[in-house]
Amino acid sequence: MMAVEKRAIGLRVLITGASICVVIAGLRAAGPILVPVLFSAFLAVLAIPPVTWLQSKKVPDWLAVTIVFVGVIGSFIGVSFLIGNSVSSFMENVPDYEARLSSMTAGWIAWFSGHGIDVSADTLLAQIDASQAADWAAAMVASIGSLLSDTAFVLLTTAFILAEAAGLPRKLQAALGDPDADIERFGGVIRDIHEYLSIKTKISVVTGLLAGLLCWAVGVDYPVLWAVIAFFLNYIPTLGSIIAALPPVLLGIVNVGLERSAVLLIGYLVINTIMGNVVEPKVMGKRLGLSSLVVFLSLVFWGWIWGPLGMFLSVPLTMVVKILLENSDDMRWIAVLLGSGAEMEHRLEPDGQGGKTPTGVQRMVASQPPVEGDGGDEFDAVVEAD
Repeated sequence: MMAVEKRAIGLRVLITGASICVVIAGLRAAGPILVPVLFSAFLAVLAIPPVTWLQSKKVPDWLAVTIVFVGVIGSFIGVSFLIGNSVSSFMENVPDYEARLSSMTAGWIAWFSGHGIDVSADTLLAQIDASQAADWAAAMVASIGSLLSDTAFVLLTTAFILAEAAGLPRKLQAALGDPDADIERFGGVIRDIHEYLSIKTKISVVTGLLAGLLCWAVGVDYPVLWAVIAFFLNYIPTLGSIIAALPPVLLGIVNVGLERSAVLLIGYLVINTIMGNVVEPKVMGKRLGLSSLVVFLSLVFWGWIWGPLGMFLSVPLTMVVKILLENSDDMRWIAVLLGSGAEMEHRLEPDGQGGKTPTGVQRMVASQPPVEGDGGDEFDAVVEAD
């Protein structure tokens, strides 16, 4: 009997591992379709509250969706215009930057020679290849067409999601076996993602503005471009802020000299340290519910599956996975491992209401009233038994 049970466990592990491999392979293969759809979904999550607010003001559904959709399109056009102008101007100034860099390289060679260090000018200047800029420009032009087509797809999908958002709860109530509990869980997932994205967006806006003002104050060219880049890359945890600082600092070496570039680098470090380690944790609190290790590993995992776009989506996707796992009796232990640990402490401490603690999605959506049958009572019983 024991041998049969061990064989069954081994078979289950084997099947589970094979299933995970198949799912990962499918995600990688379906990336060109899934990534734009997921971007549309997260964009719709940010856009639904304005639509709901307009509807509460007696604005017809179709008009509310149209107004918000026009605002989204306007934002896309504005950002594209700013980036396009800055990139075009940058490409025009590449020869000037190359001349400055060659002059600076000659100065560095003279300085090294004066200190008894023999450096070959040909070796250093050979690293400055003008064709690299042309290749970079060609690659960017080639990617613009793909970006525009994806943008059109994302915008259209977002519009359809917004149009369907009003009737989605009714459809779920009709389709699900336990409408009240399942609707509450679905609403909890949406609220959690929206709260994270809205807070992250506000912090990214402030980070981008501060980065742009810093570049302008130091005198680096294209401060608007670097502000936009800092805004977008701030969505990538840990690595995004580092990547955003590299282009302006490197350009600053040619543009304003080493001293001001050092000031720029220090300024970026101060901004990212304050916004990432002080402001964001204080504002976000325990809403994220993911450990720092899980955030970093999710960045690596989704980046490996879908590249840089996967890095943008890494935290929201991992949050969705965690929340869904919390509502599965068999998989809840994985959600506990993904958590930050604060949730377990919260579970083990009475909340002042007869020693009962929130369960399931209630932990993640503290503002919502308890819902019976949320799937968390069994886990509480295990914790209390321990």
